[in-house]
Amino acid sequence: MLPNTGKLAGCTLFITGASRGIGKAIALKAAKDGANVVIAAKTSEPHPKLAGTIYTAAEEIEAAGGKALPCVVNVREEQQIADAVEKAVQKFGGIDILVNNASAISLTGTLETTAKKLDLMMSANTRGTYLTSKLCLPFLKKSKIAHILNISPPLNLNPIWFKNHCAYTISKYGMSMCVLGMAEEFRGEVAVNALWPKTAIHTAAMDMLGGPGVEKQCRKTDIVADAAYCILTKPKSFTGNFVIDETLLKKEGIKNFDVYAVAPGHPVIPDYFLDEDLDTQAMKMEAQGASSGFREEKKADGAKHTGPEGSQISLETSTTKPLGSVAETFKIIEGIINEDVVKSTQGVFLFELSGEEGGTWYIDLKNKGGNTGSGEPPVKADVIMSMSSNDFVRMFTGKLKPTMAFMSGKLKIKGNMSLALRLEKLVSQLGSKL
Repeated sequence: MLPNTGKLAGCTLFITGASRGIGKAIALKAAKDGANVVIAAKTSEPHPKLAGTIYTAAEEIEAAGGKALPCVVNVREEQQIADAVEKAVQKFGGIDILVNNASAISLTGTLETTAKKLDLMMSANTRGTYLTSKLCLPFLKKSKIAHILNISPPLNLNPIWFKNHCAYTISKYGMSMCVLGMAEEFRGEVAVNALWPKTAIHTAAMDMLGGPGVEKQCRKTDIVADAAYCILTKPKSFTGNFVIDETLLKKEGIKNFDVYAVAPGHPVIPDYFLDEDLDTQAMKMEAQGASSGFREEKKADGAKHTGPEGSQISLETSTTKPLGSVAETFKIIEGIINEDVVKSTQGVFLFELSGEEGGTWYIDLKNKGGNTGSGEPPVKADVIMSMSSNDFVRMFTGKLKPTMAFMSGKLKIKGNMSLALRLEKLVSQLGSKL
């Protein structure tokens, strides 16, 4: 991992969402230098499902060698931000670095995104980042360090990243547009950059989205913290950049990225908003144990057209011959469902399949011992998944990962996203038997 250099000793960092996850990891990395950290987060009382509060984070920061100021801050509330900024200046004499990390997520389509979820994402992600930056900037401009770092993605206009979760993408890109605008507006005074992980990162949010076992497909928050440390110790002339953690750390001389893996050697999920040459991505996944069919499936994507910025966008699903019939696949699935799978999943999945073997099927992993069948399930489905029959068979034979199917637009999901992502674990259990 990237060693500390002591460059942040005595500096004051204002970090939103720092009670856990990526925000806390960045705080702990800075604390090892002897930095002051303002923990601007909502959780002041223990949460039944999420570990950590602003006070437990403060204890960890001080144990690591830093000084901490825990502040109850909901970035949707301007006055709470302003109060925390005032306390930070009174206690530490100023603010040198702002990390806009707090964020809300709902991976839902347009028709499934409620006004409440829309308002949450827009106000926490875009508006919260903008307001926190605005309120910290007068003090950042007085600092010799002067950095704003937003945990947000590069502005990739490939429609794939909009079609399945338009509202979430708009809200995250709002954070990135703050980088684009403020970097130019305050050039020479305050550095403004964005940082985004190349792979999924194991956080409490990821646990809720992916369910048990998803951590094996993730990297630890340490990799984002190391990349953030590298950016924040650069001169303020380093500004207006959209940085990917692995890319930056490679330039810094890091060669072994297994040290950042939750399960070294296990394939990791690529993060959203990043395009990569499909053959290159396939070979990397094969080298980590994925089926060679992943590359075959990618190559078999039908016609392409050139989208914004020259991006290649698939217009059709795979037209290659299915690997096995849908009916046979469901028969095998039913034969290996057991009470443990039902107990750990607790969901009813409805599949709306198109193509040669199109039709409606379901997997009940919620009631009694579980079962499968054609047509509508006997109880209301928790998740509705739409895809081609060919891609369905590929997914359940290990040739197409559910996460990749969703991210590439081959799989459309309605309903409980957390349950939908748990299907990845089931698919991995079935792959060797199908």
